[in-house]
Amino acid sequence: MLRTALRNVLAHKARLMMTALAVLLGVAFVAGTLVFGDTTANAFRTASAVSLKDVAVAVQAQMSEPESVPAGGPAKGGEGGSTTVLDAALAQKIRALPGVTAVRPTINGEAVLADKDGRPVNADNPEKHLATNYQPGTAGKDSRFPLKEGRAPAAAGELALDAKTAEKAGYRIGDTVRFATDGPALAKKLVGIVTTDDPRVAAGSTLALFDTTTAQKLFLSPGRFHEIAVAARPGTDERALTARVQALLPADGATATSGADLAAQQSAQITADTQFLTKLLLAFAGIALFVGVFIIANTFTMLVAQRSREIALMRAVGASRRQVVRSVLIEAALVGLGASAAGFALGLGIAAALRPLLNAGGAGLPDGPLVVSPQAVLSSLAVGVVVTVLAAWLPSRKAAKVAPVEVLSSAGVAPPARTLRVRNVLGALLTGLGILVMGYVCTLDTTDKSNLLIAMLGSVLTLNGVIVLAPLLSRPLITLAGEVTTRFFGVSGKLARENALRNPRRTAATASALMIGLTLITGLTVGGYSTQQAMDEEAAHGTTADFQISNSNHTGFVPTDAAKVAKVPGVATAAPLTVGNFQARGQHAGIAGTDPAAFAKVTDLTFREGSLAGIRAGTVAVSDEFAQKTGAGVGDTLDAATDPMEPGKHPTTKKLKIVAVYEANPAVTQALGTLHDVLPYSATHTLDGIMVKAEPGKAGSLEHDIRAALGNSPLLKVQNTEQITKEARKNLTTALNMIYGLLGMAVVIAVLGVINTLALSVIERTREIGMLRAIGLDRAGIKQMVRLESVVISLFGALLGIGTGTFLAWAGGHLMTSSVATYETVLPWAKLGLFLALALLIGVLAAIWPARTAARLNMLQSIQAH
Repeated sequence: MLRTALRNVLAHKARLMMTALAVLLGVAFVAGTLVFGDTTANAFRTASAVSLKDVAVAVQAQMSEPESVPAGGPAKGGEGGSTTVLDAALAQKIRALPGVTAVRPTINGEAVLADKDGRPVNADNPEKHLATNYQPGTAGKDSRFPLKEGRAPAAAGELALDAKTAEKAGYRIGDTVRFATDGPALAKKLVGIVTTDDPRVAAGSTLALFDTTTAQKLFLSPGRFHEIAVAARPGTDERALTARVQALLPADGATATSGADLAAQQSAQITADTQFLTKLLLAFAGIALFVGVFIIANTFTMLVAQRSREIALMRAVGASRRQVVRSVLIEAALVGLGASAAGFALGLGIAAALRPLLNAGGAGLPDGPLVVSPQAVLSSLAVGVVVTVLAAWLPSRKAAKVAPVEVLSSAGVAPPARTLRVRNVLGALLTGLGILVMGYVCTLDTTDKSNLLIAMLGSVLTLNGVIVLAPLLSRPLITLAGEVTTRFFGVSGKLARENALRNPRRTAATASALMIGLTLITGLTVGGYSTQQAMDEEAAHGTTADFQISNSNHTGFVPTDAAKVAKVPGVATAAPLTVGNFQARGQHAGIAGTDPAAFAKVTDLTFREGSLAGIRAGTVAVSDEFAQKTGAGVGDTLDAATDPMEPGKHPTTKKLKIVAVYEANPAVTQALGTLHDVLPYSATHTLDGIMVKAEPGKAGSLEHDIRAALGNSPLLKVQNTEQITKEARKNLTTALNMIYGLLGMAVVIAVLGVINTLALSVIERTREIGMLRAIGLDRAGIKQMVRLESVVISLFGALLGIGTGTFLAWAGGHLMTSSVATYETVLPWAKLGLFLALALLIGVLAAIWPARTAARLNMLQSIQAH
């Protein structure tokens, strides 16, 4: 039986080619993901190990606010700002410990750089603006940052940049670099360019270096440090040294960690981070393999039917049912093993290509050699073989049922009616249960994230139910499509319809492979498009301002900045805005503070009672939703307790009289008061933003003048509605494009399935095609028949996929209302039409090879075929 299996594989290489390709692509996806995950984790660990190479003990401080800082004072940076217990005296005590060779005090901060053209570098990534002090060692150099050009910064007016940042921003030695930390723009001379192994810089962060004194003034307070790295002599017991260092530290405010423990912590964090990405990619690889199952099962079912006479003869000469099953499964295992080996080789290429591909989208992954672990090799091969064997199991059992006396001349025998009835009942139950679960999802609390699991369960049940029901659904849908093909293409169209209906299970399996991919793509498209529309509405609804001004690091503005903007020529109104939180009548709510007169000119709030003009000191307007929840109305007084955002702050209570009620609006919080009343409720006691209305015809030229009036800091964001909408959409659009690319593999495998089914169907119908040629159907008609059959099957799969995906997006979209209040399901008709057109194109392209093969068959030889 082993020899028989080997012979069958070699004898049907062409027939098994598409199955092997499906397995190959699925395994390549799995292998590429596993190797990529190991490679990325290793690259991060290597970079982390380099950065900790000379660190025996790391002392890390907790931040604290000095008592001299008044309420509303600076939250960070600058003299008198945040401080720590780490100072030069403590560093010197640590340096005097036995075994210590050096200490390196460090200050950490963020500096947003402007490029040569004045635009912020990495402005959309607030966590990718590193800044620290250049700390010369005994040789006068900082080993963390080897100099590439120039010298180290040594004075208040100097700084150094890493080579990637300097290249990205367009700076050279001697240039003046503009940057900002938490306030107005600053400028310093570039005196040095360094290289670094810091993994954060490798991941795309900018890096600015200052001398220690300057860094302390910018990011901490004079004489203080965030961290102290301790180097020790070779052979020193790190844990004992860590204990001695800890003994020197105050009881609260700092901790000492050994270098080994710190490396282990970072390694664990790296593993956790890379595992998430690996699991995400493996999920899509699983989808691709799931689609491949349909192709494999279809192929072996058709091969078993075509070889029924051969199997009958094997049974007649003594082969048992078990041996027949074993023969088919061995054949599947051999195909799976060969395809998996080739897939693993392709997966190495995918792993190598993923890093630059993701980095092009801003992932910032570090360089490193490919890491091919035995686990990745064995897992990839095992997945391919197991999936192929499992998919071939049902066809193998069908082969075992062939009686020794059976001699079949055709493979087009329909399955027993009872089998289809059982399948239809099962499909109806699964689909009905899935629809009920998704209907239940529409009633769930949108704030409970665990409800997402229920929605996923309902989606899986519905999708699998439709897959099981596909043979039943194929007849009415394909009959309807056949009426169109018959009307426009005559006999070829009618034959295509009959061929597609001849074996509903085979047609359904072929179409289901395409349906799965389009269900997921359609669901994501409808959900993503609806979310984008809701974001657009939130960005534009409730405001008539031409610009919204904010800071990228959320440090805010001083109240007088609004007056500066109002004086800019061309500005009609500048409304200051600050946001805080309060509690009243058992409800937590947000409250916005502004100048009511100016705010009225930049918003279009709809008032149920009262107006903005009625808001004075000690009074507020509230949304109708808040009024309904609390039972409050115009004339009532709220005992509003502040919801403090800062540790150690205690709530204070303020009486606020309600003078107006407005229609709830996503652009405005639940309450609206004066700037004077609300500033104490905000976290930083500053303005969160400024809304600007331009004079007629002046909006186009205002952005530059507004930036100049506020110091043109790289932190400054002056955005119109279109820019705000684009920024809000950015992450969603990037995620959707990535998912489309990953799901594209499933669609490619589905196309292979259509090709494979048609190609095997042509072989199966060789005699029939010969007879059609004999009675007058020419080669062009044969080609047209195969093409139309392919198109009908593809459109059937597309209609099922688009319909199922749209339903799941509609039902599951209810859960989005917790994060996007204005969410409503909106169908992107243009994209759905594009998916149908894509299915049509897939049908045409998939039929090229089978149609040419059918048209080239010799008429007389085909008629004589068995």
